[in-house]
Amino acid sequence: MRLEAITWERLGDLLAERLLDLEPGDGGSWPRVAFDGAPAARPGDLAGRVAEALRVRGRPSLVVGAEGFLRPASLRLEHGHRDVDSYYDGWLDTGALWREVFGPLEPGGDGRVLPDLRDPATDRATRSSYVRLPPGGLLLLHGPLLLRHWFPFDLTVHVLLSAGALRRRTPEAEHWTLPAFERYETETDPAGTADVLVRADDPRHPAWSGRTTGER
Repeated sequence: MRLEAITWERLGDLLAERLLDLEPGDGGSWPRVAFDGAPAARPGDLAGRVAEALRVRGRPSLVVGAEGFLRPASLRLEHGHRDVDSYYDGWLDTGALWREVFGPLEPGGDGRVLPDLRDPATDRATRSSYVRLPPGGLLLLHGPLLLRHWFPFDLTVHVLLSAGALRRRTPEAEHWTLPAFERYETETDPAGTADVLVRADDPRHPAWSGRTTGER
């Protein structure tokens, strides 16, 4: 796939322009967008840029990080602190995301979204207040391994790192997670299935697919 060089600022603007016209596939009132990528790819940074670009265009959005919806440590670390299968299959509390984030944005929902549930550092409930996303507001969910859960996204963005870049930019203490991303690439092919592909091997010089529709 041919990728085009672009700046992060320009990328944020172009994605925001595309999202202004995005319609929810389920007929609801809130478009849902994924910013998928390994922690080292920093997909949350791009989500934040897009949110700011939407704000200056008068469009509300809510950035939600998947790390705020991890299962309790007693469950996700049941098989040890470095169990790759648990990281891949059992760390994310998908039920909580459906209940607190996606459910309120379904047709007939009230738009009251919980921005986070649990602090991943302290393993304690954040006790954050619900945020009411007005009709037409966009959910911008970022995190790793998102495209394998059948979440009802209306547009997906994958921030890609090559295997070498992923290893270099992942802290050594977290290298044990790398096989999970190899498995993700094999089983889900996020680079091939995402609506928009962003390559960020050199964080100063990203490139993107130029696609902002569901065309493959």
